[in-house]
Order: sequence, then structure tokens, then C-alpha cells
Amino acid sequence: MPGWRQQTWRAAWALTLGAVLGGLYLLGLFDAPELKTLDARFLMRGTQQPRSPILIIAIDEDSFDELQLQWPWPRSLHASLIDIVRQGRPLAIGFDITFDKPDRAGPQEDRALAVAVGRDGNVVLAAFFSEVEGSLYLKENLNPPLPSIRERAWGFGFNNVLLDSDGFVRQAMLAQEHQGTLRPSFAYRLFQLVSGAAEPRSPGQPMLINFRGPAGTFPVVPYYQVVRGEVGPETFAGKVVLVGGMAASLQDLFPTPFAGEQRMSGVEIQANLLETLLQGNPVSHPPRSVHLFLVCIAAPAAALIGFRFRPLKAFGLIAGLTATYGLFCIGAFLLWSLWLEVVPTTSALVMGYGVVVLRNYVQEEREKRRLSRYFSPAILEEIVRHPGRLSLGSSRRQVTVLFADIRGFTSIAERLAPEEVAALLQEFLSAMTEIVFRHGGTVDKFIGDAIMALYGAPLEFDDHAARALRTALEMQEETAALESRWVARCGEPLRIGIGINTGDAIVGTMGSVQRLEFTAIGDTVNLASRLEGLAKEFKVAIVIGEETRRAIGDLFPVHPLGELKVKGRGAPVEVYAVDTGPRRTAPRVPVEVPIAVNLDREFAVYASMKNLSTGGAAVRSPSPLPLHEEVGIRFKLPESPVTFALRARVAWSRGDESGVQFLGLGGEEQQALEEVVTRRATSAVPG
Repeated sequence: MPGWRQQTWRAAWALTLGAVLGGLYLLGLFDAPELKTLDARFLMRGTQQPRSPILIIAIDEDSFDELQLQWPWPRSLHASLIDIVRQGRPLAIGFDITFDKPDRAGPQEDRALAVAVGRDGNVVLAAFFSEVEGSLYLKENLNPPLPSIRERAWGFGFNNVLLDSDGFVRQAMLAQEHQGTLRPSFAYRLFQLVSGAAEPRSPGQPMLINFRGPAGTFPVVPYYQVVRGEVGPETFAGKVVLVGGMAASLQDLFPTPFAGEQRMSGVEIQANLLETLLQGNPVSHPPRSVHLFLVCIAAPAAALIGFRFRPLKAFGLIAGLTATYGLFCIGAFLLWSLWLEVVPTTSALVMGYGVVVLRNYVQEEREKRRLSRYFSPAILEEIVRHPGRLSLGSSRRQVTVLFADIRGFTSIAERLAPEEVAALLQEFLSAMTEIVFRHGGTVDKFIGDAIMALYGAPLEFDDHAARALRTALEMQEETAALESRWVARCGEPLRIGIGINTGDAIVGTMGSVQRLEFTAIGDTVNLASRLEGLAKEFKVAIVIGEETRRAIGDLFPVHPLGELKVKGRGAPVEVYAVDTGPRRTAPRVPVEVPIAVNLDREFAVYASMKNLSTGGAAVRSPSPLPLHEEVGIRFKLPESPVTFALRARVAWSRGDESGVQFLGLGGEEQQALEEVVTRRATSAVPG
């Protein structure tokens, strides 16, 4: 994809992601966890001592125990409380108790309370909004104090608390419309009485309460101590006195940021709300449009970072941005009581980056599957991990090219059904591909029954020629191992010819607009193909070119075949055959005995023999034996008194199995080995 087109596609993709996350924000996906972060910020800030002169007279469990009265208490008792408190000249008295129904003891109780309320004119009473739901309607009722009581009070207001989606109290309405009239809240009425504030003009938005701390933050005096005279009137001088229930039996307890499981009484919530109004420091919260904007730019920014940088660096940048924004949000709350939403923006950063990582992973896996047909797992991992370092673009470089082809496969295919031909080819080409990969080669292509492999591209090796030779030798060994099954299925022996050439070639991704492949082209490739054909003419297994011979030095025994006149070249090319040793003709028999393999003058590897012939053996070892290395072996067979101590060469190696070819076998050892193999081979034949 051209650079400008890719950049445009990435930008469009990132903006789409921002729009999606913005929609999720508007749907409220982040609201619940964000509220918990607000609670956490309150807890981080800790308790702050109230600055306003607010005192609570608590109707608590101790008061119930001491007074031994059933709720609701007589209103004459509340009147006595007011008379005691007013002697201390408080700023205001607020009753967070509703007196919306006549006292059951009689009208004299209501009259006593009305007289006490009206003496100083600084008492604020509470009302309660309730809802009546019918099948076709929802009716909201305001339950104000009785007219005889509220007419003598300074005012009254609703004391309903506002619950968030998780049931916590964090905010409050200061006014609410009812039947065309704007009704101020209980706390706002007290605020008006103390500060002289104006009437609210509209319901407005809920105000976030700046809670000072958990339950018990405001000073509390038990109700019974006041009416018994245990607390002097001077305690209430210059105070805003709130009277309300704190006993659990009154069921007026709510979870708040500071008091989740512990909960906080309604009167204490009113105290925190009044403190917030008097100090003029509610928790401020920018409009949702601000946070929507942050979400819509954070997600695309994170996505573009994920596209632009490598995963580790991108992760560091995203982690840094997330931490910086989170710390700024915490600092803004601690310093200015500013609630900046942390969850939506940080989630947008993380999700924007995460989606890109996931997309890249899926694309990477798809690319791995596509390239796994050509590259070994080790090379494939390097290509995926370091795409910049291992460019698949076309370039000139020195490589070694290997061609391997089945001899006489056309005649075999003519006698077999297409399904059988396909099964044989799959078995052969799979085995050959595994060998190519094991030596760091790249499968360029399959050409019918032939395979073309590259060494030195895309990953560069100094020993790419030697790797190709080791591949060819192991291919011949694997062909010998497959031969018995091949003969049983098609009646023909399995033979392959291999050509190898080293030189410069144009290597990289080439092809048409519709299809691209990683391949190599050039004279080096053409000559390798010609050498594979010469293997059949000279009746040898492996033919290599002059440059390959020079590159491998004395690592492998070769002999010259002569000169080859190549089209397009002025001088003929010297070609060589690789000595692969005689083909295995002796029968192999299963043998399970321990065998010691001497790698470096000492018998350092202890293995087990798998099968045996007069020319070699297959062994299973903890780790692969070094291919083509000369080793010493020692083993003993139960049928023979001879302890065999031989020299051998590792002919092939696959996983934990290796094949060794005996060197210089003769004399007593040769005879003893032939007797054992012949006896076991004969006993295995059905009589």
C-alpha cells in the first residue's frame, strides 16, 4: 500500500475508533467506574475539618435508650428542645424531621411545637417529595409541615437525597419545581437564612457535595443530653443547629464517598451540603462535552501512536500519557476540588492502543501463516519482529540456490490416481521443506515434484553455502528413509537429484499487482536449475557449481565432473559432485540397547540404539548429534560377546534421532555384527 494511502487509511481508522468510543461515553459505559474514582479521590484527600459553625443534635440509639419513647416522639418534646437551644442564640435551627401529619397525642402537641417554632423565627423545617404511581400516571407529592407549624417557621424545604446509579449520595438538587412553583431544598433554606442568599431562579443542575469526611466529621450532641439539661445552651451560641435522626432504626442512612459500607445519616448529608453552600466550594465538574472531546481525541491519538511506533515504545508512551493524565486529575481534585473524569480518557488511550495492538497481532498472525510456506519458524520470527531490518523488498545479494527433483516422477504419476500422486508429493515435499527450514533456508517455490530453496535471504548467513550442502545431504538420507514406503505404494524406488549454486541474484518480493511472492531471479538461479539436471546425466546425487565449491572449502568431500558451457557466459563453469557414500543396501533390524557416543575424546552422550545394520545405526539421544561430524561409539549386543568400539560419521539428524555410518569396520567386529543382523533379520521373516 503506498505511503500516503496507508497514512490516510490509518487516520480514518483512528478517527472512527474515536467516534465509537465517544458514543460509548455518551451511552454511560464509563459512568459507574468513574464514580468510584471520585470516591477514591475523596479518600485520598482525607477528612477536612468543617469551617462553618454547624452542630448536629442527634436522635441516636442512646437517646432512644435514655428517653424510652416510641417514635415519633411527642412534639412538645421537640418544642422543649427548641426552647433550650434558642437560649444560646443560634444562627438557625433546622429540623430534618417531617411534621406533615397531626401528632397522634392530640392537637395540643402540634400547638406546642408551633409556638416554639415561632418564638425567634429562625427555624427551618423539612418537607419530603414522594411519588404515587398508578397504572397510567405518576404523581409527585410534596409533604410539607402542617400549616399551623410551617406558618410560624422561617421556611421549609424538601430534604430528599439524590441517589446516583450505584445508590450513593454525591450530589443534591437545590431547588425543584412542583405544581408550577419552585421549591428550594431544606439545606438551601438554611443557607438563605444564614447568608441572606436570594431565592433560586431555576432548578438548575445538581450540585456536587464537597463532603468533609465520613460520619462523625461534624460535632454531634445526643438529643437526650439537651432535653435533660446535660448540655448548656451556650453550646449552641452562633451555631447552625441541625436536628435529625442518626439511629439505624430510623432507616435514614445512605452510602457516600467517605462512608460506603458504614453509611452516613441524612442529617449529616444535609450538614455537608450546607457546609458546601456556606463555603462556596462545591466539587466542580466540566460539562460532558469537554470529556467527550477528550475521549474523541485520546483514542485516535493512542491509535496513531500504536501505528507509528514499535510496540514497546508505543506502550511506554501510552503508559506515560495515561499516568500523567491520571495524576493531573488527582491533583486537580486535591488542589481545586475539580472533578476531571479519569476513566473515559484513560480508557480511550488504553483501548485505542489495545485495538491497534490486537489488529497488528491479527495481521501479524495472518502474515505469519502466509510466509510460513516459505520461511523457517526462526526466520519468520525475525521477519515479523524486525520488519525494518529484514526488508523483503527486491535487492541484489549473494545467495545459494538449491533445486531438488524426484527422478522419473512423470512415469510414476502416469500409473497412479491423482489422489495417490498428491499424497506422495505431499509426504515428500513436507519432509524436504522441514529439512530446508532446519538449516535456515527459505522455500522459494514448488515446481511440480521439485523444490527450490534459498540460503542467505532474507536472513543473511556467512555459511549459506555450507547450509545448502547440509540440507542436500540430509535430503538424500531422508529419501532413503522414505524409500520403503515409496516402493510399497508405487512400485518404484525413490531417487532425487540436487543442484546447488552460489552467486549474486535479485532477491525479494516480486510479481504482479494481484499476487506477490518472495523469490530470486538471475543467472545464479538458472545455473542451479541446470546443475540439478546434470545430476541425472552424471548419475550422481548432488552437483554443485564452482562458486559453491569455493565457498565450502574442505568441509565436504567433492570430485570434479568437468566443465559446463552455460548460455550467456563466455567461459565454461567447473562443476563438482558431492561424495555421499554408498547407498544403504544392508537390512536394518530393530535393536534396543544403550550406546555411548564420544563427541570429544570422552563418552559424553549416553543414548539408546533404535535400529542397526552392518553399515550403521539409528540412535535416540537427549540432544541432536552434530551433523557430518566424526564420533566414537561404544555398545554391546546381548547375542554377541564382542564389545563394539567404532568410529562413525553422523549422516542425518532429526530432532532427538540421528543416523550414524560406521567407518573402518572390519575383522572380528565386522563378522560379529553381520551375524547379529542376519540372525535378527531372519527371525523377523515369517516361516
